Amino acid sequence: MQTKFIFVTGGVMSGLGKGVTTSSIAKLLQLADQKVSCIKIDPYLNYDAGTMNPVAHGEVFVTDDGGECDMDIGNYERFLNQNIPKSHNITTAQVYSSVIEAERKGEYLGACVQIIPHITDEIKNRITKIAEDEKLDFLIVECGGTVGDIESLPFLEALRQMRVEEGPQSVIFVHVTLAPSLDVVGEQKTKPTQHSVQELRRIGIQPDFLAVRCTLPLEEKTKKKIAMFTNVTTKDVLSCHDAKSIFEVPQMLYDQGIMDSIFRKFEKVGMVNASSNWDKWNEIAENMVNHENDKVKIAMVGKYVTLTDSYVSVNHALKHAGAKIGKSIDIDWIDSESITDYSTLSNYDGILVPGGFGTRGSEGIIQTANYAREKNIPYLGICFGFQLAAIAFGRNVLNLEDANSTEIKSDTRNPIVDLLPEQKDISDMGGSLRLGANDVIIKENTNAQKIYNSSTISKRHRHRYEINKDYIPEFERNGLIFSADSDGGKRMEMLEIPLHKFYLGVQFHPEFNSRPGFPEEAFLAFVKASSEKS
Repeated sequence: MQTKFIFVTGGVMSGLGKGVTTSSIAKLLQLADQKVSCIKIDPYLNYDAGTMNPVAHGEVFVTDDGGECDMDIGNYERFLNQNIPKSHNITTAQVYSSVIEAERKGEYLGACVQIIPHITDEIKNRITKIAEDEKLDFLIVECGGTVGDIESLPFLEALRQMRVEEGPQSVIFVHVTLAPSLDVVGEQKTKPTQHSVQELRRIGIQPDFLAVRCTLPLEEKTKKKIAMFTNVTTKDVLSCHDAKSIFEVPQMLYDQGIMDSIFRKFEKVGMVNASSNWDKWNEIAENMVNHENDKVKIAMVGKYVTLTDSYVSVNHALKHAGAKIGKSIDIDWIDSESITDYSTLSNYDGILVPGGFGTRGSEGIIQTANYAREKNIPYLGICFGFQLAAIAFGRNVLNLEDANSTEIKSDTRNPIVDLLPEQKDISDMGGSLRLGANDVIIKENTNAQKIYNSSTISKRHRHRYEINKDYIPEFERNGLIFSADSDGGKRMEMLEIPLHKFYLGVQFHPEFNSRPGFPEEAFLAFVKASSEKS
C-alpha cells in the first residue's frame, strides 16, 4: 500500500510544540496498528546539530547509528518506543551538499541548477526514500521553523509539490499555531492563527488541521471563528491546551476526533481500531503524573542549565525512573560555574552531573563529584560527569593535585583523562566524535552487573576524551573500580565506588535509551538509591 504523509508545520513563533504534536499523531497511528515513523526537517545551514550550543538549540540527541540530531528525534523515540535513524533528520546543509556534489559530477547534464526543481526534488527524494525503504503505512514529517522564515521556503515548496503529485488522498497538512489569552481582556485571541494560516496559504498550502496551542481548552466560539477565517472545518480545529504531561496529548487529540478525520481524509474509513493497545499506553501516561506527593529531590549540576531543554533526555529519563517506582522527581538545575557553597547539595536526595564539553564550569563539577563521594550522597555522572568524577578521586584520594583532563588543561602532569588516540589527527569539529551505539562489557560481581543484570549492553556515545589506563591500578587499589569497558578493554566505560551508597559514572549516554514505561537501568538504580532515606 502507498505510504500516507502527514506534514506538520508551525506558525506565529517557535516552541509551540510541533514536536509533541508530531509525536502524538504518530503515537495514535501506532496505537491503531499502523507502521509509522517520523522525520524532522531543520532548515538551518549546520550539517547536523553536533556543533550547536545546547543553550541556543536544546540538547543534541544521538541516534543508535551515530547521528547528532535535533532533540525532537528524541521525542519521536520516546513516544514510539522505537529507534529513529539519523537519516530522519534532514537539514538544509545536507540537501544542498548532495545537490552541489551531484552538479560537480555532471549528473544534471548541463542544466542550470536551481532551487526548483533540483533542491525541492532532493528534499522529496529523501522523504519518499525513507517511506519506501521502511515500507511505512504513515510517515509524519515535521518542518522546523515557522511559516515566513526564508530558510524554510524550499522545504515548504517541496511539501506543497508532494501534495499535488501524491494527491490529497495521500497527503495532509497539520499547522500548529497559537491562540493567546490576554489577561487584560480575558479572551482567546485568534488573529495570530489567522495571519499564520494566511501566510501558509499564500505559498500554496491549505492546512487540513489546526493544532492550536492555548492555556485553557479552546472555546467553541473561538474554534468557529478560527474555522471561518482559515477555511478549516470547526471539528478539525484542535485544542492543544496545557497538560500535566506531554504524554497526555495523544489522548487529548484522540478525544477531539483527530483519528476519525485522518482516516476519512485518507480514505481508510473503518480502520480505526486502537482499543487493544490503549490500556498499556494510558497506564504509562497516567503513571507519569500521579506521584506529586512523594518527591525525590535531585540536583542536576551542569554547564547549560539556563535552558532546561539542554538536558531534555536526562530530565525525561529521571521522570521515567521515578514513575516506575511511584515517585515524583523534583529537579533543581544548578550552574556548575557559579556554585560556591557545596554544603547546599546536602539538601538533595541525589546528585546528577550530565554531559558537557570544555573548561568552563569544570572545577565546580569536580568539587561536586568529590562532595557527593565524601558525604555519601547518591551520584550519577554521565560522560563529562564520569570523567570529572575520576579526576576528583585522583585529586582527593590519590593526592594527585594536578590531576586533570587534557581537554581542560593540556599541560597537566597527571592526565587522568586524555584525547582518544584516533582523535589526535582530526581537525574538523563536526561529526568527528565517537558517536552512536557501542557494546559495553561489564565485569562480574560489580554494582554495574547488578544494575544491568547482563555482561554486555549496547549504549550510545558522544565523546572525544577517555580515561587514561595508566592510572587504573592506583584507582582500584584505593577503592574506585572501573566496572565496564569496550573495544577489547581499550576504553573505560563505567566506574563505581562499591562502599558508597550509590556512586556511578558512565562514559556513555544512558538517557538516550530511556523510554516512558521502560526506564534506563542506571537511572532507575540512581533514583531508587536517592529515594531511600537514611
